[in-house]
Amino acid sequence: MNNDRQQRQVLLATSISYVIVILDTSIVNVALERIATGLAGGVAGLQWVVNAYTLSFASVLLSGGTLADRLGARHVYIGGLAAFTLASALCGAAPSLAVLIAARVLQGVGAALLVPASMALINQAWPEPRQRTAVFGLWAGLGAVAMAAGPLLGGVLTGLSGWRGIFLVNVPICVAGVVMAFQIGPLRVREAPRSAARRFDLAGQFAGIATLALLNVSIIEAPVYGWHSAIIAGCVAATVSAGVLFVAIETTRAHPMLPLALFRQPLFSGSVFVSMLSAFTFYGLLFTLSLYLQQQRGYPPLRAGLAFLPLTLVMPAGSLLSKRAVQWLGPRRLVAGAFLLAAIGYLALMRVGPAAQYWMLALPLPAIGLAASLITPATTTALMGCVDGHRAGIAAGVLNAARQTGAALGVALSGALIATQPSMAAALQAVLLIAATMSTLAGAIWWRASAQSSLIACGIIRKARKP
Repeated sequence: MNNDRQQRQVLLATSISYVIVILDTSIVNVALERIATGLAGGVAGLQWVVNAYTLSFASVLLSGGTLADRLGARHVYIGGLAAFTLASALCGAAPSLAVLIAARVLQGVGAALLVPASMALINQAWPEPRQRTAVFGLWAGLGAVAMAAGPLLGGVLTGLSGWRGIFLVNVPICVAGVVMAFQIGPLRVREAPRSAARRFDLAGQFAGIATLALLNVSIIEAPVYGWHSAIIAGCVAATVSAGVLFVAIETTRAHPMLPLALFRQPLFSGSVFVSMLSAFTFYGLLFTLSLYLQQQRGYPPLRAGLAFLPLTLVMPAGSLLSKRAVQWLGPRRLVAGAFLLAAIGYLALMRVGPAAQYWMLALPLPAIGLAASLITPATTTALMGCVDGHRAGIAAGVLNAARQTGAALGVALSGALIATQPSMAAALQAVLLIAATMSTLAGAIWWRASAQSSLIACGIIRKARKP
């Protein structure tokens, strides 16, 4: 088998699984109203349906990256995809909200194993940096398309087959992905040398999971118990303690789950942080706007999914244009400009009143979608250019953990605002104001982190020759 065909097989197998994984972060939003009716859940329960997936995804991603580096990316990829397939079937058959949430946790674990392994496989299959950058741009672009297509596809499937269809459709697609992964063969991909250290950082893993879980519990349950209640105060204190313990563990371990030294590179830490803020604003909007369209405007799931079409349609174009846009503007101006565009879109949505016609609501959505589709590939390629090949798995884990953490926190905060604001319209206004502020902040952070010296050090741009 020639090398080009091997590379196509790697890209096809990893892209299919990545699209499904990212799709499941947003496809469920339009089905929430039907899930609440079918399984008797309130706003907090619906938040956990979304966040059980993103939270377990984010929590285990760092370990997934470590396992990919130590045990071999191909083996970890197949195991993760198999777990995701089983969990999807359990979600589709869930008889209660508790079972659905538990199955979503297992889905997140499977996703956390296969995503960094996918990125490591791509890193190994394309050793030439320029080609690898183009492939990562395509791969990340497909994820951006899946992220945007989630509400539309979720509305179609929910309208045609009920909410269970959004999970059951994963099963045959994932089985095909597993078959393709086996066809790649263990000798057809140039595996990076595996780390000799076999110790697994269980203490760091548990401390990281506890930190993220307690933070989400604090935000989601605060409207129920009140911010001044002893329960929430205890959760906040426990969150801080777990976070401090996590940093202490990772600082003192010889082989930490999260090598904190990676964050000494400004472009790496900047890529991670702005990716988290981008996911925070985008997924917070998806959650709130989906409920707003169905509860405030009375849209059925199919119509609510179609309402996101202006956002969905522009994202493939943005992903395809991302590489040329980076070459034309440079990553510094492109990402900073994209965040500014997103902030303008969020502010424009704030001007749309509850009684306004749909076209007024639809006008700002392309700006938000285009911004998200430009940010994701650019920050992914910038981050992967900052690390050595043997750390590709953990770097991928850090980046995707940041994105899923941002998504979970965005949904948690949006749900808290829905529970405390006097109306869905008021909650949407608050979410949009926060999103505009966070996007502006992210743009400023990226501008500082991606100084020319950082871009040159990572090989993203070349130093100008003296005449």
